[in-house]
Amino acid sequence: MKETMWIYVLILLLSETRSVESERRNKDFSNGSDANLTCSNKMWNETFYVIWKIKLINKTLCEINFDSYGRNSDTCNDGKSLRNTSSAQPYLHIPKFSEDDVGIYTCEFAYRGGSTNCEIHVNITVTPEIKAWIEHKDNTMVAVCRAENGNPAASISWNYAQNSSVEQLPGINGLFTVESRLELPEDMDPKNLSCIISHQNLNKTVLLEFQKGKADSPWLYALIAGIIISFVAGVLFSVVMKRRQHQQSDTSSSKSPPIEDVEEVEPYASYVQRVNSIYN
Repeated sequence: MKETMWIYVLILLLSETRSVESERRNKDFSNGSDANLTCSNKMWNETFYVIWKIKLINKTLCEINFDSYGRNSDTCNDGKSLRNTSSAQPYLHIPKFSEDDVGIYTCEFAYRGGSTNCEIHVNITVTPEIKAWIEHKDNTMVAVCRAENGNPAASISWNYAQNSSVEQLPGINGLFTVESRLELPEDMDPKNLSCIISHQNLNKTVLLEFQKGKADSPWLYALIAGIIISFVAGVLFSVVMKRRQHQQSDTSSSKSPPIEDVEEVEPYASYVQRVNSIYN
């Protein structure tokens, strides 16, 4: 393969209409999708050779190549392959794209009349999980909108823009979590509130309608505290009563008269009976 490549290089150098193109671009693919990378728009019958050098995040450099003589090589051995479109245009196929396929893909594409060198930085897009709720803090209602574990990070906005904050939180496996919090005025009904989460993996902007939440009543906290106190007092009272019963049982057992052994008393009674019979 290397000897053939040098022959093609020599042909390119001697060609009168030689052109060399260079390109660098970024490409994102959805998690689990089939990904296709193209390096040139030339057809296969115009191609001398194609060499893909792939440097993934967690793997060493590997190569996938093919030439016009039908010879090929693959040191990646992870399912990637060179294919042709219906119009005979070569491309690199990546099945079921995942985080393991993220990296830098460098392509050298030689064809009649020139060559193309391209460097493609490939990343993954993950649709975030969307959550929304209302909290009650210090007698204030706070609306929370969160987009968890997405890539790239989602953007969050509100139809009511006052007193809102946006914070990026740690995600898992290098993903991004974004949370926005909005303090609501006392006279505002949450039914009129919505948050807007935008992400390139979503087909449309997501509108979340909040249902009106019930404010936490101070009587509820008092009731919970009363139940807890009553339960603890009942447990302590039960323990104290059991200890008193145990102490009374020990005291009564210590005051009871000792029981005489019948076997020790019977000999004396027999002696008294004999003496009485003599005098009688």
